[in-house]
Amino acid sequence: MNDPQLLTPAGWEDYELIDSGNFEKLERFGRWITARPEPQAIWTKSLPESEWTRLATAVFRRDARSEERGQWVRKPAMPEQWWVAYRYGNMTLRMRMGLTSFKHVGLFPEQAENWNFIYDQVRRIGTVREEPARVLNLFAYTGGATLAARSGGAEVTHVDSVKQVVSWARENMERSGLDGVRWIVDDALKFVRREVKRGRLYDGIILDPPAYGRGPEGEKWVLEQHLPELLADCARLLVPRNSFLVLNLYSMGLSALLAKGAVNQLFGTEIPTFSEQFGELYFLDRAAKALPLGVYYRFSR
Repeated sequence: MNDPQLLTPAGWEDYELIDSGNFEKLERFGRWITARPEPQAIWTKSLPESEWTRLATAVFRRDARSEERGQWVRKPAMPEQWWVAYRYGNMTLRMRMGLTSFKHVGLFPEQAENWNFIYDQVRRIGTVREEPARVLNLFAYTGGATLAARSGGAEVTHVDSVKQVVSWARENMERSGLDGVRWIVDDALKFVRREVKRGRLYDGIILDPPAYGRGPEGEKWVLEQHLPELLADCARLLVPRNSFLVLNLYSMGLSALLAKGAVNQLFGTEIPTFSEQFGELYFLDRAAKALPLGVYYRFSR
């Protein structure tokens, strides 16, 4: 069995983890610096509070009545929206940043490591097949993985249950100079069930499910309960050769080995060209503290 790998993106110019600790992280997105909660930053901050206060142009304050919601306190010059860029090879992605009431800012920068993988796989498959790869991106959020696949030449189906988020992803596509994405506002599990019945096949599947969520019609998503069924259906949708899969898990307590075991059982590993990677995504802050930011599993075959 391969050993787990720790991966951190090396290509960011518009992102930096400045400091972390006391269950918070201080990050730079372009020229603007945010401070927000981070449950895995269990250590002590390296910079003094006065430096956090001086540097942060927006600070997220959690609502005392809610575990998830809150509001941002911005310095006068700080905009509500701005743009950052990410480059890899011939790919340039432009992503709009925004301060949301759930502490998110429209981007998970650690996913750039998977964007690189997706871009490379799509180009590889396109070369072998001499036609565009077909990629399905589930729980696709603001579309970083979608844009990476499209930049590599894939035909991409982007699925998310939140209409406003899909509109955000479309805006990112247009600003990145891309087009041709198939946009779907739907519950991921329901959509995949229908695709199986339709006999659809994909060359690449990307899954980035939350721990909990709701579909557009109130459908309830619980990761541990629904992920096995979703993976089983995805196994029916993925072509057996010259294909790839990427799975991200953010739920604390779920391991890379768990992801590997679940995928291997349903997709198989017997193809000679099968290659897999799994482990954790992380960033180092300026004090060299490694902040884990999610579990990943991915294979190509």
